[in-house]
Amino acid sequence: MRSAQVTRNTLETKISVRLNLDGNGKATFDTGLPFLDHMLDQVARHGMVDLEIVAKGDLHIDGHHTVEDIGITFGQAFNQAVGDKKGLRRYGHTYVPLDEALTRVVMDISGRPGLVFHVDFVRSNVGEFDVDLVREFFQGFVNHALVTLHIDNLAGDNAHHQAETVFKAFGRALRMALEVDPRMEGMMPSTKGTL
Repeated sequence: MRSAQVTRNTLETKISVRLNLDGNGKATFDTGLPFLDHMLDQVARHGMVDLEIVAKGDLHIDGHHTVEDIGITFGQAFNQAVGDKKGLRRYGHTYVPLDEALTRVVMDISGRPGLVFHVDFVRSNVGEFDVDLVREFFQGFVNHALVTLHIDNLAGDNAHHQAETVFKAFGRALRMALEVDPRMEGMMPSTKGTL
């Protein structure tokens, strides 16, 4: 199984992530940020990965450090779990609608961190959750997962729907990129011979 467990402790946060890339979408979260838990559940369910995240952060200040550090720790766990990348499809892409909202996510398990994020949220908060933190989560993830990720929200009049399509599409693209291609068994999906 492609799995990992990573703990990250700083003066601002204590994060534990357990990840199984060959799971069936089981997830448990205790982050202190219910909306983020709801979004992470979309990643697990649509990505068909098992994901457990426990986070204690300085939420008395705001959610920034906690969300960013969850992204970082999830990225570290992903990078460990994905292993040598031999046989992977490597690329994943999807469009996901939710009512009026539509998001496209394209990813490459490239060994290089890169984020292109085009999401103009129609309001600044969903409940108490600051939607600026969505980008911070994904920036932390790509920096440590070493993936290239393009996220484009193409339509949406409801910030909750916009965010949910982002996380669902990310999960779906992740699932595709992580699939093992039987024709590539034992082969590196790169002309360089390494990722």
